[in-house]
Amino acid sequence: MSQNPIAVGPVIDAASVDAAITSRMSARAFLPKPVPRATIEHLLQLASRAPSGTNTQPWKVYVLQGASRDSLVDKVCAAHDALRADPSLAEQYREEYDYYPEKWVSPYIDRRRENGWGLYGLLDITKGDKDKMHAQHQRNFRFFDAPVGLMFTLDRVMGRGSLVDYGMFMENLMVAARGHGLHTCPQAAWNGFAQIILPHVGAGASEMLVCGMSLGYADPEHIVNTFHTPRETVQSFTTWLE
Repeated sequence: MSQNPIAVGPVIDAASVDAAITSRMSARAFLPKPVPRATIEHLLQLASRAPSGTNTQPWKVYVLQGASRDSLVDKVCAAHDALRADPSLAEQYREEYDYYPEKWVSPYIDRRRENGWGLYGLLDITKGDKDKMHAQHQRNFRFFDAPVGLMFTLDRVMGRGSLVDYGMFMENLMVAARGHGLHTCPQAAWNGFAQIILPHVGAGASEMLVCGMSLGYADPEHIVNTFHTPRETVQSFTTWLE
């Protein structure tokens, strides 16, 4: 008999599950309040219950706190500034996989623009204000001041399906964080700086950076955390077949 019997009945407190999902957001300002290691370990253990093809469990996580976190922030922010000063350096900082399409089309480009200008508008960043745009983009590389930074890697031998598995793992982590009063921000912005990040965290030569994530207690007073992205209706993306 299995030592972990499957719970076949409903979750007793379904409203809390719903609230954890619907209250998840990409927080972009965090308090300096530390997150206990035991809490992080618990969240990662919960996240590991994510499904994966043939139970491959392809995720590998690096947790950055304290001096290690701060040192990576300094390195990547310096590279980000250098890239702005000399755009030809872009060849050195290429993502290993295409997160976004090479050519944007509707409705995706429309949603992207709505998201970008909605956020920038809230922060009083106008079109063409390159200094403010650069500074706000660099907030990614400061983990938005969160005390915990996470880096996720994948063995290059794995196929595209493992990225699907990884997404479910990360969603588990983000939803579980809400149950403990924490917020997160998943960040593909780090991907171009993998050549700096991977050696810093001690990743092996076979590992590919999937993305980074900020984790901590969201600053409830910061205006940026009032930004909530809209979602399409079920009717707009669902086809019913009977």
